[in-house]
Amino acid sequence: MSSIIKVTDTEFGTEVEQATTPVLAYFWASWCGPCRLVSPYIDWAASEYGDRLKVLKLEVDPNPESVKKCGVEGVPAIRVFKDGAIVESFEGAITKQALATLIDAHL
Repeated sequence: MSSIIKVTDTEFGTEVEQATTPVLAYFWASWCGPCRLVSPYIDWAASEYGDRLKVLKLEVDPNPESVKKCGVEGVPAIRVFKDGAIVESFEGAITKQALATLIDAHL
């Protein structure tokens, strides 16, 4: 079992580049209603897949560099990285089952 790592622009690159497992990065905002719906699924993913997947959580407003670098245009947003490169992008609300399918495709 693993926990979510809350990161800022300062740590984001290092956390992704030095990861030995795939990374799921969750981009969110406090004012975002759909983010409140998706957040429990991100917690679930960290718990369920934490031994095989690193889960990062990044608030978009105070961290514009990572948002721009990852091409995030709306929240909630998910990026999956392998070997430091984005291999999957998803924006908008996602169901728990769809999130599991997305993760399973990259493990």
